[in-house]
Amino acid sequence: MSSKVDAKTQRRQKFEDVFPVLRDELLAYLTKENMPQDAVEWYKRNLDYNVPGGKLNRGMSVVDSVAILKGGSLTDDEYFRAALLGWCVELLQAFFLVSDDMMDQSVTRRGQPCWFRIEHVNYIAINDSFMLEGAIYHLLKSHFRSEPYYVDLLELFHETTFQTELGQLIDLITAPEDHVDLSKFSLKKHSLIVIYKTAYYSFYLPVALAMHMCGIPHSTTNDPYVLAQSILVPLGEYFQVQDDFLDFAGTPEQIGKIGTDIIDNKCSWCINTALALATPAQRAVLDENYGRKDAACEARIKTLYEELRIRERYAEYEEKAYTRIIGLIQTIPETPIAPAGQAVLRREVFKAFLDKIYKRQK
Repeated sequence: MSSKVDAKTQRRQKFEDVFPVLRDELLAYLTKENMPQDAVEWYKRNLDYNVPGGKLNRGMSVVDSVAILKGGSLTDDEYFRAALLGWCVELLQAFFLVSDDMMDQSVTRRGQPCWFRIEHVNYIAINDSFMLEGAIYHLLKSHFRSEPYYVDLLELFHETTFQTELGQLIDLITAPEDHVDLSKFSLKKHSLIVIYKTAYYSFYLPVALAMHMCGIPHSTTNDPYVLAQSILVPLGEYFQVQDDFLDFAGTPEQIGKIGTDIIDNKCSWCINTALALATPAQRAVLDENYGRKDAACEARIKTLYEELRIRERYAEYEEKAYTRIIGLIQTIPETPIAPAGQAVLRREVFKAFLDKIYKRQK
């Protein structure tokens, strides 16, 4: 067990070691453009505070996927380029989180105050979020401008960003924290929010980046990118449903936080499943208590979730989702035949994602 932990720690450390190189490259660009020193120092603090502190799963998934697609270990140059693309995904994540925290007026993020709550930052965080996004395109141009897939990378980041923003819009107008209207909720609406807000950038983006870097071409018949998306979007939806369930059923020790979806009026899988099952009397309890900043109201919702057997229904959902995704993965040839020197889509890429998620407790 300890060797597994050590390998995971080393893998993360190797990925983290690339970040200062990229950060310094971005700061050197500001210096070259004759930005004043206080602006350079502000950007450094923005990058250091908001980009490297999370789980880094999205970024490291790019590296892992490249290694699987290339069928083995990577050269130093291949590793650096894969990690650079991974850090671009983490920059995108940071851009989303800094702006999302302002929209939600959140207090903490990753165990520290949200960036906009830091002294002297406030609404400057809006521009700071734009600068996190801008860094993606500067790095892509610096390192991939001469590659035949450069435009593919640009289009992928732009399209995924817009998809995520569409998901955020639906979420914000469906479930504002200060106005509860459960008539706007449904399992269909939840699915739409989850696919657009989470699945595309968290699951499809890292793999599609790896595929482009490995030279996997688009095709007019059986396009591997369409196939990858058809597996990774349901996988991302399953992941978010699992996250929603753990917010209700997981302990703070398990998930590293206290679940707040009920009091925050989140359009989560649990409330939407409850709405689909509730009797008129139970619906009244949901309407009266959901989204209230009140511990007793939250307790009533949790009691109703138990009455509606949300735990058992989640277990049923998980098994169906797992079986469906395994079936989709099996549509990829087990031993794909590749033209000389060309990478092809491999089942292992998707199995690696599924293995990390299935039955997770945190």
